[in-house]
Amino acid sequence: MHLYLQGCSSWGQSLVVDGGISIQLRSLAKSGGKSRIKVSADGCRGAFADVGAEQLWAEVMREAISCGLAARAWLDYLDLSVGGTLSAGGIGGYAFRHGPLVRNVYEMDVITGKGEMLTCSEDLNQDLFHAVLGGLGQFGIITRARIALEPAPTMVRWVALVYSDFSIFASCEEHLISLDGMKESKKGFDYIEGFFFSNSNHVQNFISPFLSVEDRELVGAIADHNAGIYLIEAAFHYSESSASTVDQEIEKIISGVINGLQVKFTRDLPYTTFIDRVREEEHRLRRCNLWNLHHPWLNLLVPKSKINIFNEKLFKGIFQEEKPLGVYLVYPMNRNKWDERWTLMFPEEEEIIYKIGLLISADADDVERVLGRIEEIKSFCDENGNGTKEYTPCYKTTEEWKRYFGSKWERLVKLKKKYDPKAILTPGQMIFTSSLLD
Repeated sequence: MHLYLQGCSSWGQSLVVDGGISIQLRSLAKSGGKSRIKVSADGCRGAFADVGAEQLWAEVMREAISCGLAARAWLDYLDLSVGGTLSAGGIGGYAFRHGPLVRNVYEMDVITGKGEMLTCSEDLNQDLFHAVLGGLGQFGIITRARIALEPAPTMVRWVALVYSDFSIFASCEEHLISLDGMKESKKGFDYIEGFFFSNSNHVQNFISPFLSVEDRELVGAIADHNAGIYLIEAAFHYSESSASTVDQEIEKIISGVINGLQVKFTRDLPYTTFIDRVREEEHRLRRCNLWNLHHPWLNLLVPKSKINIFNEKLFKGIFQEEKPLGVYLVYPMNRNKWDERWTLMFPEEEEIIYKIGLLISADADDVERVLGRIEEIKSFCDENGNGTKEYTPCYKTTEEWKRYFGSKWERLVKLKKKYDPKAILTPGQMIFTSSLLD
């Protein structure tokens, strides 16, 4: 049995249902003619939205904003389903402050592999709650999630900071996410991501849509001169009532990251324009015939102590030699926003975790070569990335999954036996076999 939400699957493995069935939850989107998004401002822990798992984050955004509210954290791309992202983890630029999306859900309704409909939360069926979060669809089908909301800002000050030196760039990113823990009335930026661009062509095709043509040309020239650049993209939320102090707040925040800064850009945007920015970028890439390419992506969660060797191998190595198309993300997050009880795996030994996202685009003739490079990177991780974990992973044997889950494995086997003893949920992942559960 496969749970079909938006049909998104890193390597197609979750779509494999030989002799089984695929469940299309989008048919529930307007169940009985009524929206399956209900916003409440009066929960015991604050505002929330009860959301059908089939709903897209873009639909949640529109409904919440109409009530003057917003999710604490968002994905970069909003046309993904709530249930699918909670099953994967949900990592984006808000994770340094609020953790991944799985940290921002209060409760869920789940149909287990035994056919039971259970409500789970931190207080009810707690083991199922944590198992399903980042659980890759292995322990139950999410049908409803209660998502934490907060008052919505109306505006965003978008900031882009360009560096040519990776060590300085990484140090500045780490400084900016450290402001989250400082006791100030305003604790730094609300959103932070980092990017690598190999040359001017890369800049022109994939840098933020909020930069003008002239700004793109300037950044491209810096990239060509320095054999690549690193860019911090940040956002500061505000509303009209606090607009007069934004300049002062931003200057205070970035005063600690001036060293090595090549150029800075800022722009004021409506909050919803910023949150839904990738939709506009999607439209541009479609016009350029760069959207409907193959996407052999690889996402990694890397301990801070290993980030420099990954920079040398990837950004100064492989991607300088070949310069493939795509978006290359590299940004830190605070580990104290993550919970080891989740099925979602992450490096647990260090206080800072880096997300490396290699969102590569390739045409049909180039896919096999790119896949070979990805296997090379995975081998490099095995040899040098002690503690590194794939995000949205794909393995082909139970033994590989056992190594991936490490000390969590025995607990997960017990949970699988409890909630899906016949291993009917998402068997294509090849995590749990029927013989393992006998």
